[in-house]
Amino acid sequence: MGITERRLRQQDEIRQQIIAASWQIISAEGWQAFSIRRIADAIEYSVPVIYKHFENKEAIQEYFIKEGFANLTIDMQQAKQKAGTPEACIEEMAFAYWRFAATKTAYYRIMFSLGIPHCETVNSVVEMKQMSTLMFEAIANLAKTYEHQDIYLKLKTFWSMLHGFISIELLSNSIIPAEPTPMFADAIESFKFTLINKK
Repeated sequence: MGITERRLRQQDEIRQQIIAASWQIISAEGWQAFSIRRIADAIEYSVPVIYKHFENKEAIQEYFIKEGFANLTIDMQQAKQKAGTPEACIEEMAFAYWRFAATKTAYYRIMFSLGIPHCETVNSVVEMKQMSTLMFEAIANLAKTYEHQDIYLKLKTFWSMLHGFISIELLSNSIIPAEPTPMFADAIESFKFTLINKK
């Protein structure tokens, strides 16, 4: 291994240490306990070394947000493939969303620390856009016989509903139930009804 390759490998190892130490602090103590100084102390490097890899702690947060949305997109894509009908697709994707929040709650808190992202943010972050597109396509596929429907409005309604239920659980309980609650399932059924029944 040449000198250049060795240096690149060392830099990558330091970056991975920063990411691992950051996640340990965030998942154990929350975002409010997180700081560049704490990361530096945890991996036993100076603060300037951290800044060489991440401009600030918000850049580290952005890393986890992107990773979280990428993982959620994979879960929802698998749910889409599992579904046999357009109606089942909406339900499976909604349930996958719930289970992600239940099993990866620390990620979810970071991903939605400021609530549901605005359209500009979604469109500027590839990982968010991919998940948003998955939901849009599923909704459009079920509602395609009714051209009067605003699919973007339905997407916002769907996402707001999913996030709203999760937020209530996070405020009410320390742990989100592993499986969707009956009230959540009923809300999904009601949402599907609005897509397949012309008014």
